[in-house]
Amino acid sequence: MPISALLARIRRLVPRSGDQHYDEIVRNFGVGTLRPPPTPMSDGELARAIAVFLREQPSSESVATLGRRLDPSSRL
Repeated sequence: MPISALLARIRRLVPRSGDQHYDEIVRNFGVGTLRPPPTPMSDGELARAIAVFLREQPSSESVATLGRRLDPSSRL
């Protein structure tokens, strides 16, 4: 799945009040810290991963947690 399509799905799951979270996700895809999942994720799986990410302030640790949810083989 192209990153743009994944980001569109993520944008629907991040409330407008969480724009700094969304911006952090976009930035980390841009620099290569986050990678798209190797296999498609259901909306439910993606929603759960995003919900965990939204519980914390954006940080390298919260990005790493999201990265592991998106790609369990990630070394983040």
